[in-house]
Amino acid sequence: MTSFDTVRSFLSETREYVDSALEELCSTPPEDVPERLWEAMRYSLLAGGKRLRPALCLAAGELFGEARERLLPMALAFEMVHTASLIHDDLPCMDDDTLRRGRPTNHVVFGEGLALLAGDALLAWAFAYPAEHLPLCGVPAPRIVRALGVFADAVGPRGICGGQVLDSDPASRKDTAGFVREIAEQKTATLIRASLLTGALLAGAEETTLQRLSDYGANLGLAFQIVDDILDATAPVEELGKTPGKDAAQGKTTFVSTFGLDGAKKCALDATREAQAAIEAVAGATLLRDLAAYLEHRSR
Repeated sequence: MTSFDTVRSFLSETREYVDSALEELCSTPPEDVPERLWEAMRYSLLAGGKRLRPALCLAAGELFGEARERLLPMALAFEMVHTASLIHDDLPCMDDDTLRRGRPTNHVVFGEGLALLAGDALLAWAFAYPAEHLPLCGVPAPRIVRALGVFADAVGPRGICGGQVLDSDPASRKDTAGFVREIAEQKTATLIRASLLTGALLAGAEETTLQRLSDYGANLGLAFQIVDDILDATAPVEELGKTPGKDAAQGKTTFVSTFGLDGAKKCALDATREAQAAIEAVAGATLLRDLAAYLEHRSR
């Protein structure tokens, strides 16, 4: 089995694990939640996808000896937040897209108002769920507090909210080559980095290792966004699962628009190598090292 086969096997297995947990979680409508809101939340949360952020949370925690079932509430929280960000990102006031994960976007099915509220509800649930269930799993309270702090920072103004502003607000744009990296670091890399850090924090990883994992996650997330930019410019809708060419049509600042296609590919390679170098000294981190190379070569 090649290193890529091992990564594919891990991602497939964890995706099935997360999908099964989400299906169970969403199987019974809560009595005190409006039915239509619940339908809108479920529609996007159960729409599939790579489940990469939960997988990274599980991988980091397991690397440092934590049981998967004790990490699961935090892993699911990352999918809730990621799904919420996609719902909001697709709204007409943002990227105005009608296709996500190969299906009509949430606002196309449920209307803009309900889509906005479904995203808000998923964001709130992403904090309430691990706060309630991690203690029930026996995770020590200090670890939970630190993990949720990292999680909150990644979601807030220094994280994906700030990144979305840089990406979509014309008045916030900067005419510098480094601006595209700033967008990617906040909009994409921050949540990928946090998924790894929270898993490691819940497992009680040492501070030196946490810093290495933080550097790995930042570069992994950067490479992931660069490849996203490349795929938006080159991949067909059947592979992408969303409308291709949107970045160029909206005049967005991307790695392709800034550095050209070949330049963007070099940026992705450089970020991948930085990620692998950061994790090299961490014992047993072969899967994470190989994962970085695998994601650089992904086609969707």
